Amino acid sequence: MRRIVPALLMLALLMLMLAGCGERAADPVAAPQASPPPTSPPAASVSVPRRPSVTVSTDAGDEAGLNWTPPALVLTREQVRQARRDAAAAVRAGDLFEGPRDAIPLYLALLRLDPEDRLAQRGLARAASALLAQGERALAAAEDDSQALARAVRIAAVLRTVLPDDTRTQAYLARLDLAEQLARLNATGESQLRQGLLGEGDAPGALDSFRSALELAPGQSRARQGLAATESAFIRRAEDAARAGDFEGAARWMGFASQVRADAPTVKDAYARIEQERARQIAALRDAGVAELATPLGLKSAREKLAAALRIAAPGDPVVADLRQRIDLATHYGLFRPGQAFTDALAGGGRTPTMVVVPHGGFRMGADEDEPGATQAEQPAHYVRFDRGFAVSRHPVTVGEFRRFVQATGHRARATRRGHSMVYDERSGNFVRRSGVDWQSGYAGARVGDDMPVLHVSVRDAEAYADWLAEQTGHGYRLPSEAEFEYVLRAGTQGRYPWGNENPPPKGVANLAGGNDVSPSGRRWANAFVGYGDGWWGPAPVGTFRPNPWGLYDLGGNVSEWVTDCWHANFRRAPADGAAWFNPGCRARVVRGGAWASSPQQARAAWRSSQDSDVTSARVGFRVVRGI
Repeated sequence: MRRIVPALLMLALLMLMLAGCGERAADPVAAPQASPPPTSPPAASVSVPRRPSVTVSTDAGDEAGLNWTPPALVLTREQVRQARRDAAAAVRAGDLFEGPRDAIPLYLALLRLDPEDRLAQRGLARAASALLAQGERALAAAEDDSQALARAVRIAAVLRTVLPDDTRTQAYLARLDLAEQLARLNATGESQLRQGLLGEGDAPGALDSFRSALELAPGQSRARQGLAATESAFIRRAEDAARAGDFEGAARWMGFASQVRADAPTVKDAYARIEQERARQIAALRDAGVAELATPLGLKSAREKLAAALRIAAPGDPVVADLRQRIDLATHYGLFRPGQAFTDALAGGGRTPTMVVVPHGGFRMGADEDEPGATQAEQPAHYVRFDRGFAVSRHPVTVGEFRRFVQATGHRARATRRGHSMVYDERSGNFVRRSGVDWQSGYAGARVGDDMPVLHVSVRDAEAYADWLAEQTGHGYRLPSEAEFEYVLRAGTQGRYPWGNENPPPKGVANLAGGNDVSPSGRRWANAFVGYGDGWWGPAPVGTFRPNPWGLYDLGGNVSEWVTDCWHANFRRAPADGAAWFNPGCRARVVRGGAWASSPQQARAAWRSSQDSDVTSARVGFRVVRGI
């Protein structure tokens, strides 16, 4: 009988080893169903192993980590009772398999001593159930804890040994296999993230790894965190590109980020930050461009700033439009604006006459052949273009303004040196030469106030005044060219007269020879605008009549004015850029604009007259132009 028992024991051990070495089922695709709650299995389901080889994955590289060899422990029959007590205490303490005095090694040793030991079989079943519970807890923590996953693997090896055919073991192994796959995918994705392999486009990377994990376990927090980290990496690249001024690249990276998680608020916030960065860079370029415009040679640099802003701005960006407008204005007006009025300080004290910036542009200069009253001297009509604006004095230079010049320089005007000038004689109704008349005199020879337009000055006197302003201010003051004068006189209109084609003129438009005007002695004009009266016989104080559309006074009436040009009999070969047509040494100069004694023929916008450069009279004054 004693010989039969060892034989039976060896046979039982051999059967258990063969059962433990059986191949496991194929890996499940989806997460397995939850296992039933642990219960004590029937004693017959517990087998006694002998150095089994356990595999819970098809990956042969994992095999070494999934084998469990029970600790070597040999008991004598005298030790059985104490071993049972120790095993039960180990179960209660949760010490199940890792040491030789843990529960499962003790129960296995007892069963090797007596395979029919019912108490050991029941104890082994209780220990196995406790181990399964430990495995479930390890699996629950395995998502974020590699050590917990490793413990779950060790527990799986033990369970395959002690409960090889239990459905709970099979379900546990399936969950373990899923956990291992998720761990590998998540670890791969995290490694790819560290390497910067994000998975944009068709490139392999972290995005695919985390998505694969979520296909196996939808909602798994580690994979979701990995997706969020991948999204953040895309966003960082987008923001880095934006800070480098590469907004096309930023848009590309944000496109990848927006595909990671649908409607993620982080993506929306990142888009807002990138647009803020775009706005910041555009504003900085605008500010730098504006600063460049304040320097003498900054226009080229400002245009480069504009080009850089255009490269990163969305169409219609208002800040870019502002910079473009400022550059356009600087191109044509320097630091000024069309319509702007200003004065310059004189080095000796006081200010220049008020200057008004007129817009750049073009116009048709002269008279058409079919214009009533036109002469060949006003033809051919031709197009003149001003690529840059300029400033014109708001009204003719006054007696007071000229007085400051004379007092500052001691200049002796032509009429002063000569002792006479041409004035209007009330008794004869004609213009006559009268002694004692100079720039302080009015149209009839009497002294006038400082607000009257200065008369009785030659073109050389006018040029001397402009030169003095230039010296005092450091800016380019001069007489206007003939083209400039007609350009500002027309002020964007193209009629026969400065105000259009109306005859008589609108009321209050200019001081001209009107049929309703009466001299102090009751004289009337023989050739006048019928039905028109302006209330003045002789010049009026500057600015009495309403300004033209560009804010300039007295261009179409009050006094005629000297311009820079030498007289030419017609406009053939005249400059097309508005420059003065001047020949050094010429004596015949041009007078433009209607005056208080001008007939309808002389009040036309194209009218021009030739005067000797030394002539002074009661009808001709001047105004100045300044370059900007």
